[in-house]
Amino acid sequence: MSAIAKVSRLGLVASLLAIGVLAPMRVIAADTPQTGTATFYSEKFQGKKTSSGEVYDGAGLTASHKTLPYGTKVKVTNLANNQSVVVTVNDRMAKSSKVVMEVSKHAAEELGFVKSGKAKVKLEVQQ
Repeated sequence: MSAIAKVSRLGLVASLLAIGVLAPMRVIAADTPQTGTATFYSEKFQGKKTSSGEVYDGAGLTASHKTLPYGTKVKVTNLANNQSVVVTVNDRMAKSSKVVMEVSKHAAEELGFVKSGKAKVKLEVQQ
């Protein structure tokens, strides 16, 4: 990519950020826990490709997140019952999503929130 094309592309991104078309990504630091609501994948995604290219398997311990890189291991703790599980990020969530993470059905079972469909959780990136 030429220097002019790079500058033009950066100018476009800056303009879109300024008018609110794009939102800046909030990346959580590896040493900063994140809290919020988690949900789990619908069964309709079973066997479909995730944004990382992996095939979704509800029996696995995987998750989607807005900004964490694919392959990141995250300890998810259900704050209501203190149950935890470590999941691997292999999918990307919509930036507009109101939840902090969407986990596989197996992870939701381990965390004890399949019946309710959602839980208040703490996310901790594993080193």
